[in-house]
Amino acid sequence: MATQILASGALQPLQKSQHLEVKRQTSRAVLNYGRSSLPSRLFQAKPAHSGRQQACRSAGRSTATSAVLSTEIPTIPHNGTSSSNRRVMIIGGDGYCGWATALHLSARGYAVCIVDNLVRRTYDIQLGLDTLTPIATAQKRVQKWGEISGKHIELEICDICDYEAFGEVFRSFKPDAVVHFGEQRSAPYSMIDRARAVYTQHNNVIGNINVMFAIKEFNPDCHLVKLGTMGEYGTPNIDIEEGFITITHNGRTDTLPYPKQGNSFYHLSKVHDSHNIHFATKAWKLAATDLNQGIVYGVKTEETVADPVLINRFDYDGIFGTALNRFVIQAAVGHPLTVYGKGGQTRGFLDIRDTVRCVQLAIDTPADRGEFRVFNQFTEQFSVNDIAKIVNREGDKLGLNVQVSSVPNPRVEAEEHYYNAKHSKLEELGLQPHLLGENLMESLLGFALEYKDRVDLNLIKPAVDWRTTSSASGTKTAAVARH
Repeated sequence: MATQILASGALQPLQKSQHLEVKRQTSRAVLNYGRSSLPSRLFQAKPAHSGRQQACRSAGRSTATSAVLSTEIPTIPHNGTSSSNRRVMIIGGDGYCGWATALHLSARGYAVCIVDNLVRRTYDIQLGLDTLTPIATAQKRVQKWGEISGKHIELEICDICDYEAFGEVFRSFKPDAVVHFGEQRSAPYSMIDRARAVYTQHNNVIGNINVMFAIKEFNPDCHLVKLGTMGEYGTPNIDIEEGFITITHNGRTDTLPYPKQGNSFYHLSKVHDSHNIHFATKAWKLAATDLNQGIVYGVKTEETVADPVLINRFDYDGIFGTALNRFVIQAAVGHPLTVYGKGGQTRGFLDIRDTVRCVQLAIDTPADRGEFRVFNQFTEQFSVNDIAKIVNREGDKLGLNVQVSSVPNPRVEAEEHYYNAKHSKLEELGLQPHLLGENLMESLLGFALEYKDRVDLNLIKPAVDWRTTSSASGTKTAAVARH
């Protein structure tokens, strides 16, 4: 029986007419994420629904035309390898990184299929959030790309936690590589309440397992490119290696997976993903690349600025926004930059243009069967205080009076720590980084100024506290802090 989430966070049965509408717009996983029957639902075999699966396969087909982009986009990858016969499935292709990646690869001649249940949009509806940029529907985005580029992207509205439906999509498209972005990606979201902690772990871990089983069963030669996170490592008081570390202990030496110290239920789901993938490469000889990505910034890529309908999302709220995005918005509207705690928290950063290039490099130089590769995907590292200083400096150049203030840290984390993470493997493959320079900061601030009338300052305040997460629903207070 389907349920709906009320404003209070409670669940109640849907009427038949409501059920049809909700089923069309949102995924079964989110509708049921708070149900007491969740554990049994994970492992029950479901009968095939051929009508539903057919709809999953055919949703959002676009018709390409002979029109071309105003900007010149190459049809051959940078390393010279022909992409004309590469079939790439992008799970989570309607999201921030996924959408930019889908366009980047399509523009360069890859056959691209987006698989997405559109649940990222549902999170915003549930919590009262909104992207700074007015993004179009997934169907309109894909259609517009076909119109202006002459290139076709398949769009499959499908939940990878539904293995029967996803398996049919996988068999139909026959990918050579799967790029897996399709997970709940917010640490604060996973800490709102018990239901969302459970949902995050179920959605991310079970979905990833389903992807691996599809590869094993239908195309064992398919290369899995999985988006991990630098947050898996935590902040150890030693250098962070790329995936593995060689240790000598009591006279014996071994190379082992680098220790993981996830700092939220979201980060811990990613840790579990990495262990599961590593196991599958050994047990089933899958080929896998784990991209431990840093904090991504920027909205514009060569493709997303080709038409307003293609613009990417810009999250600045306290749930899905980053410190950099938050600071840029605060500078644009004249609000003090809110540094959490002491501001010494240090992380890796990279431009969205480098994200899409890293994914392409991983696809073009795939892992071998049975190999589990780990790349640390970032180009620079900054502390929160460093980022605040950069925004302050660049804001002054635009005539903005940027102030900085410290607020209590809602997270449980080290606020001053050692941080030195290695990140050479992608550059060795040919990555040429875009660095967080003055021109880029000016561009980000200019972008924020352009859309500042859409800013809701109430959404910027930290409203999810790691210390007070409980089993009670946090839907009403997750996005807007109590006054």
